[in-house]
Amino acid sequence: MTYDFDEVIERKNTDSLKFDFARERGRPEGLLSMWVADMDFRVPPCVTRELERIVRHGIYGYTETKEDYFDAVAAWFREGFGFDTQPEWLVKTPGVVFSLGMAVQAFTKPGDAVIIQQPVYYPFSEVVRDNGRVLVNNSLVYENGRYSIDFEDFERKIIDNNAKLFLLCSPHNPVGRVWTRGELLRLGEICLRHGVTVVADEIHCDFVYSGHTHTIFPSLSPELAQISVLCTAPSKTFNLAGLQASNIFIPNPALREKFRGAIAGTGYSQLNTTGLAACRAAYSGGREWLEQLKAYLTGNLDFLRGFVAERLPGVELVEPEGTYLIWMDFRALGLDRRELESLIVDRAKLWLDGGHIFGSDGEGFERFNIACPRSVLREALERLERAIGQLKGA
Repeated sequence: MTYDFDEVIERKNTDSLKFDFARERGRPEGLLSMWVADMDFRVPPCVTRELERIVRHGIYGYTETKEDYFDAVAAWFREGFGFDTQPEWLVKTPGVVFSLGMAVQAFTKPGDAVIIQQPVYYPFSEVVRDNGRVLVNNSLVYENGRYSIDFEDFERKIIDNNAKLFLLCSPHNPVGRVWTRGELLRLGEICLRHGVTVVADEIHCDFVYSGHTHTIFPSLSPELAQISVLCTAPSKTFNLAGLQASNIFIPNPALREKFRGAIAGTGYSQLNTTGLAACRAAYSGGREWLEQLKAYLTGNLDFLRGFVAERLPGVELVEPEGTYLIWMDFRALGLDRRELESLIVDRAKLWLDGGHIFGSDGEGFERFNIACPRSVLREALERLERAIGQLKGA
């Protein structure tokens, strides 16, 4: 490999949320952090060079983008997913979660119902409840080690609650499903029938494992494009979360006007100067870096899969189709939430994301971030192995 993803880079004492805020987040110091969804790898060199150029210039005034920014973003999605977008569709925001909140405000009123599919990334429920909307859950169905959608329940929940907004997670975080074209079409057809706007969080779209294909939701049909708000960002793909730049595509001008209006109400305008530059650089020159990264992550997944099968009795890997966030089933250990937390934190000395924060459907599961050097992954799994051994010996 050209890029050294095995290098262990010290991230402590860098104001890293992942590594420097255990005490503030109610955790003991000294845990091995495998939780929040950023990676322990340096960004592509093309991004570093662009940021160094800006630093040498030394002026960080109000910044906007010209055609080259849109061209880089549009080419990424056209070449990677066959999705053709238009300049007027693009609304730039500081983040996808920010955009979810803006969509809730733009397309619903206080007291309206918004439908999600738990267990799902916990800000989905937070932006619904924090904005005074009613959360409606179409629980994913877990059978034979795989999650699926209960379409009948989805439609019934929309009708019974008069839901007008659906927050779609695709690929799904944390369960790792890459929804098929058929599944997405069926969801879309239901939403079309009942006048539901679809906000598709596709931030993990670049991480799909062999044998699976990601489908951009508004690319399914012209009709579905007209009810879609597509949320994308380079942050997961290129480890740029702290630079805060996201690209939201809204083909329908009426929806776009409402969305822009919600953002205007916050007083927000131009994005972070370095975030815009990093996004343009990554989409222009980061393809080879990403391909090598994906190969490394596939190796991490292979290592984890074998370790779980051979050395972690009572733990089951939910086989991921996409993302670098792995969903692991601990229910066979027979532990309640407090006992499972003690196993992970007190015995294994790990910081993971407990499944319950993704909704009650996540009870007994843990989310595990494998975007790290393999030696770190090995250490985390060996800690878990020792902890489970101690548990069984107690």
